[in-house]
Amino acid sequence: MVSEHEAPSEARSQTRSGTGDAVRSAGDASVPPSSSAQVLVASNRGPVSYTLETDGSLEARRGGGGLVSGLSAVEDKLWVCAALGDGDREAVRRGVGEPGVRMLDIDAAVHADAYNGIANSVLWFVHHMLYQTPLEPVFDAEFRRQWASFETYNRAFAEALAEGAGRSAAVLVQDYHLALVPGMLRELRPDLRIGHFSHTPWAPADYFRLLPDDIAEQLLRGILGADRACFLTRRWADAFTDCCARILGGTGRTRIGVHGLGADAEFLRRRAHEADVEERMAALREQIGPGRRTIVRVDRTELSKNIVRGLLAYRALLDERPEWRERVVHVAFAYPSRQDLAVYRDYTAEVRRVADEINEAYGTAAWTPVVLHVKDDFARSLAAYRLADVALVNPIRDGMNLVAKEVPVVSDHGCALVLSREAGAYEELGGDAVVVNPYDVSATARALHEALTLADHERAARTERLAAAAVALPPQQWFLDQLNALRD
Repeated sequence: MVSEHEAPSEARSQTRSGTGDAVRSAGDASVPPSSSAQVLVASNRGPVSYTLETDGSLEARRGGGGLVSGLSAVEDKLWVCAALGDGDREAVRRGVGEPGVRMLDIDAAVHADAYNGIANSVLWFVHHMLYQTPLEPVFDAEFRRQWASFETYNRAFAEALAEGAGRSAAVLVQDYHLALVPGMLRELRPDLRIGHFSHTPWAPADYFRLLPDDIAEQLLRGILGADRACFLTRRWADAFTDCCARILGGTGRTRIGVHGLGADAEFLRRRAHEADVEERMAALREQIGPGRRTIVRVDRTELSKNIVRGLLAYRALLDERPEWRERVVHVAFAYPSRQDLAVYRDYTAEVRRVADEINEAYGTAAWTPVVLHVKDDFARSLAAYRLADVALVNPIRDGMNLVAKEVPVVSDHGCALVLSREAGAYEELGGDAVVVNPYDVSATARALHEALTLADHERAARTERLAAAAVALPPQQWFLDQLNALRD
């Protein structure tokens, strides 16, 4: 548990505005404070979150990942993030925090507009090409109102970074939520070295131009405020460059970088053999039944992950290849995501419906064709990785998809990978995967059969090569490479 203590200087300088403004920072942002950081990261979600317990205490939960790992290797650092819930906001109000983390208590309505209204309901849909264009998008007065909140949210980050950064510090801004920050920060602090990293795909120019012309230009100019604009794959970088060329006439002085995030092999292999994972493996084996093959997927119920078509492909496999009935189980972990948005709740319900339909149509007293779990459980995910004969990763579009990289790293006996050509991981892993068009259910069913029937020696050889490619740029090195390139 976290006890109350005196607020760090970053938290003490935050004040809430009664008019809905995001955050006001103390001091002149053009002049760095005497105690200021030389390496800064900005992201919507920070490295720690707080839960308000019934007894009034605050419980801290720390996250992991590439940014956490990378920042652990540098001194004199500051992570700027948003307070995402009541616990986070209460922590800010009480002055509870951790050294090197500044949590911004952005007005809840402003954050909701920016995060759900724009970032997740517009920008995510554009970059993942998810719109049903006969009906959506509709860029009306409500969109413009939410866009103003998105600007406010981004400006709050820019001002906090400007205030917390030392002279000529390096600032690494993360993802589509904060696309406007580099340009805003450049105006406030021209001395800084600014990088922006996009963790999503980038839409092709014709699709990107669904956005209103002024908004498309504002987004591009926002990112071009950075010294370096970075992406997970060359494909996404080229799409961004093309948008800039067609809308702005070029990328100006901004350099374009590609850094393909890899799996953390050391952590995964150690964690995958801890006691709770062994317990989950025993439970899964009982659900699967003896002697059966496994097709595993682990995803959030996010629209771009394409879980429903994966289930339909599995149903087609059972229908067209009856020899697999009672011999294979689809272990599907579909962890609910963004359930405050109706479209995501509906999608989660559809995943459940299709899984139930398959079990009703094909299941027997001794065989459940689809073992579906919807409660997030990392230990159980690792257990499934170890048990998988086939990993199904078939997103409509994905910036990278670390599941495709993690499964080969921890697989016990070798695992065939069925991989969408629209996943960023395809650039690195496609040569040793069974590659599919994510929209083609029939072809995906055939790919599942091919993967299930790979010879043992071929499966083992492919898994070894996949694992080697998957860990080529581990999280800490991924972060440090960006930092070093920005400082050069």
